[in-house]
Formats: sequence, structure tokens, C-alpha cells
Amino acid sequence: MQTRFHKNAKVFDIGITSIAATISVGVMLYGIRHFGLQEAWPELVLNLFYIACLVMIGMYFFNYRITTQQFNYWCSISVGMTVLLRDILFPPPLISFHLHLACLTLSVLLLCTLTFFYARKKWQSYTKRNLWVVCVIDILIAALYNIDIYLEPFTESTNYMLTEIWIRPTITYGLVACFVTEKKNNK
Repeated sequence: MQTRFHKNAKVFDIGITSIAATISVGVMLYGIRHFGLQEAWPELVLNLFYIACLVMIGMYFFNYRITTQQFNYWCSISVGMTVLLRDILFPPPLISFHLHLACLTLSVLLLCTLTFFYARKKWQSYTKRNLWVVCVIDILIAALYNIDIYLEPFTESTNYMLTEIWIRPTITYGLVACFVTEKKNNK
């Protein structure tokens, strides 16, 4: 099978990102099994979107039946749905109102940037800076959730929550790495 990317650094970058996200999703699926579906069903829904992104990254990486535009559109939809579900419609209870407000504001901004940068008809017109804005906003959201978890008392589910928080930024980084490469290839 021929891969879309030929530079070893890019293959390594996307490969490590995919492996890290796959391990994280596996840990979360184990957590769902451990805590039971009744308590952890929202995580299962989010993991379905994460798994869809990982499958599309794999298909895109191996140049298998997915165009750049399809990859662009469906990954944007999947990441956008996780932002909408986890951060906007069903946000986790946070210890501080200010953290909650900051996370909500950044989540709306992330959803808007995903819509603006990725769902356009002329998707090739975005720049590297536009792509990195999406990843940086997602990392900021995860860092704020991480701060909140460390402020709250530790429970049995704390380690699983720390894993779940960083899945989406890892996937977003992989998507950005794919798109930056595609942008270079189209010049």
C-alpha cells in the first residue's frame, strides 16, 4: 500500500499521533467497561467520533478511497460534534465558574473556527496559521479542563478523565499535520 506522505518526519509525526490517540481511545473504552455503560455512555458517544476520525486519518494516510475534500469535511464534522456535545451542550461540572466560562467561550470559538476554516468550499485557501489556531484553541480547552481536574478531589475516574481530555487535541494535531502537508502538496 502506498502512503500519501513520503517524508520520514511527517510519517513519524502522523504515526505517533495516531498511535497515541488509539491508545487513549482504548483506555477510555476500558474505562467505559469498568464504570458501566449507564454511568459512562457519553464517553462512548464521544469515542465513536474519535474512532471515526482515526479511521479517516488511516484512510487518508494510506491514500485509500478518501479524497482530501472528503477527509477535510468528515473530520471537521466529527471533531465539531465532539466539541458541541462535550463542551457546549453537556459540559462537565467544573469547580470554578470562571473556568467554566473560559472553557465554554473557547469551545464556541473552536466550533466557529472549525466551521470557518474547514467547511468552506475553497478549503485550499487557508494558511498554516489558520490551521494551527484550531489546534491551539483545543489545547487551551484541554489545559483548562486539566487545571480543573487537579483542583477537584481525586477519585477513581480521575485518571480516565485526564486521558479523555487530551484525546481530541491529539486528533486535532493529527488533522492539522495532514492538512499542512496537503497544503504544501497543492502549491
